[in-house]
Amino acid sequence: MHPHEQLLHRFYQAFQRRDHAAMAACYHPQATFEDAAFQLQGADIGKMWRMLCERGKDLRLAYNDLHADDHAGRATWDARYTFSQTGRKVHNHIQARFTFQDGLILTHHDEFSFWRWSRQALGPVGWLLGWSGFLQNKVRKSAAQGLAAYRPQLSQ
Repeated sequence: MHPHEQLLHRFYQAFQRRDHAAMAACYHPQATFEDAAFQLQGADIGKMWRMLCERGKDLRLAYNDLHADDHAGRATWDARYTFSQTGRKVHNHIQARFTFQDGLILTHHDEFSFWRWSRQALGPVGWLLGWSGFLQNKVRKSAAQGLAAYRPQLSQ
């Protein structure tokens, strides 16, 4: 197995355990992360995973179709959780793409149907506006504010 495939397995296995520190250790210090809610760099990526792992008490994750070579990698993963802002159940199907540097993740891009996610997470509002840039921008702004305000407990 290619070392980058091993790295991605370590990353997703840590995610399954909600081990945010092990997840963060898989990223290069100059890494970038992007999905429909976040655009992050460096240490903020680890902070995001910590916030999501600590808040996602019922998070279940499965991954497959994982492949990587010297330059790039990909994986498919499914997350099942309760969206904390609405209490609604979500099943999100995600396609991930990666690049690597120095044996670590340099770029990580998660792609999923925002409209499908918003219908589940936000209910009628997501059903009506999930296709719109307006709602996507609002969710992105809310996610950035939530991450900026997040203060992990000192005991963890």
